[in-house]
Amino acid sequence: MTRHSPLSPAPMATTAAGGAAAPPETIALPAGPVTVEGDLRTPARCRGLVIVAHGSGSSRFSRRNKHVASRLGARGFATLLLDLLTREEEGLDIYTAEFRFDIPRLGPRVVAAIDWARGRADLAPLPIGLFGASTGAAAALIAAAERPGEVGAVVSRGGRPDLAGAALAHVAAPSLFIVGALDDEVIRLNETAMRRMHAPVHLVLVPGATHLFEEPGTLDQAAALAGDWFERHLQPVRPVGAS
Repeated sequence: MTRHSPLSPAPMATTAAGGAAAPPETIALPAGPVTVEGDLRTPARCRGLVIVAHGSGSSRFSRRNKHVASRLGARGFATLLLDLLTREEEGLDIYTAEFRFDIPRLGPRVVAAIDWARGRADLAPLPIGLFGASTGAAAALIAAAERPGEVGAVVSRGGRPDLAGAALAHVAAPSLFIVGALDDEVIRLNETAMRRMHAPVHLVLVPGATHLFEEPGTLDQAAALAGDWFERHLQPVRPVGAS
């Protein structure tokens, strides 16, 4: 376990490795008794697939999630922005907030996305990373614990990994926790989660950032950190589209 370290502001590393991305493909993904939806963005040449699990009260249409996906796409990663709730659940959740914190409900849906990707010919060769925000981070870590042979790396951005509970001890993938330096309570919760993990885990604080990374430049720094982590830990067998 690596204790937290502050990040010095720096320009985001970029690459044109992914080429131009095709328009997103909307996916209807079976997840047990329900179907959830996602948007798949695939660069011309892929070095890996990152499944993005959004946080509480967000969706695959979130500006922040789409921004991170575009940055990862520019570095050669396909991204699947996954809605963890069904449309019906989202409608009810506006009033009750019941489902967005139901991590035992959400985690298996990320597992279903991993299994779906492994069954699709164009994605099957790609190493898989998981990116979770807020409660989506807990769902991602549960999925990583359930599919240790499939998940090569995990990134949490402003996440609640503590909500993954006992699954934390079973995560094998190298994990990066990115938290705003001004998000004191979430820093504490991330440190608590780290103490329960045996996999390599590192916590980085983004200076000047609060929970939602709304401050200028902070979301780009988080996306750059995520891209660096996935580049380091997801080793492609053969990029899709390679001759």
